[in-house]
Amino acid sequence: MTRYIGLLRGINVGGRRSLKMTDLRDLVVEVGGTDVLTYIQSGNVVFSHPARSAPKLEAELARSIEAFSGMAVPVVLRTADEWDAIVEANPYPDAGDKQLHVLFFKEDLPADAFAALDLVAFAPEALVARNRELYLHLPNGMGRAKLPVEVERRGPKAAIGTARNWATVLKLQEMARAS
Repeated sequence: MTRYIGLLRGINVGGRRSLKMTDLRDLVVEVGGTDVLTYIQSGNVVFSHPARSAPKLEAELARSIEAFSGMAVPVVLRTADEWDAIVEANPYPDAGDKQLHVLFFKEDLPADAFAALDLVAFAPEALVARNRELYLHLPNGMGRAKLPVEVERRGPKAAIGTARNWATVLKLQEMARAS
């Protein structure tokens, strides 16, 4: 059994696109997940599953959620081992839990994905892209940051991703390793 961390994009934000975490747990169980835990209302789920293909499992979960809720909800999965590597690779170890965010993408980011951005113009905000993750250092928090808006506007248009703050990243790691 592989331990997975699943991230749903765009649910329970601003009172829209509502999906109860109890329903999410039930849906994960219906597709074969066990030892299912959810964290806060923003679509974080930790579970075990015998699947060997994360992309197929992502698609199966997305179909299940859409059949249940009527909403198309992108699902991004990482194994617990991949999650550990993401935490270990943190390029901003001194950033606070709310100053560091990670965008998790389904596919590897192109090497030149953010080459058009003038990162100096956004300082002290900064970013580092690694594989399927984009680390955003936002010293004044996400709410006031200008860099994430520009990343969304100029980044790879086909990329499906979802962001979590560092506190959530660490909590999901703890949950994945606790069971």
